[in-house]
Amino acid sequence: MGKKRIIKKSETGSSESGTAASKKKVKRHVARGFVYINSTYNNTIITLTDETGAVLASGSAGSFGFSGAKKGTPYAASKVAAQLAERAQAIGMQEISVYVRGIGAGRESAIRSIAGGGLAISMIKDITPVPFNGPKPPKMRRV
Repeated sequence: MGKKRIIKKSETGSSESGTAASKKKVKRHVARGFVYINSTYNNTIITLTDETGAVLASGSAGSFGFSGAKKGTPYAASKVAAQLAERAQAIGMQEISVYVRGIGAGRESAIRSIAGGGLAISMIKDITPVPFNGPKPPKMRRV
């Protein structure tokens, strides 16, 4: 297993060890932010960012504990959105803008859960990519 490390206490009361001292994570207070909801047929991924685009928290139906076909359900999306709404309120966020991408079943329920979590929604925008020309259709069948 190796040698055990002995920690010696100095006069100031801090402990010295062989590793670098870890910094305490600073809690940020953010009033406004963005929520990106990526809803596919198989999963729903929700990301919470500040106004500059730095990710503050994220979650998905898979990371919440749902597996298989249950990940794409509206219930799973609402649970993930409610958890992210709690995290946003812990940061101090009050107003958000919601951007929705995808055509999955969890779109509407995720937005409703965020609104029910006590966050004021200032804007909802659909940013689903839509092909304006699309792929070439298949050739006609010859029988």
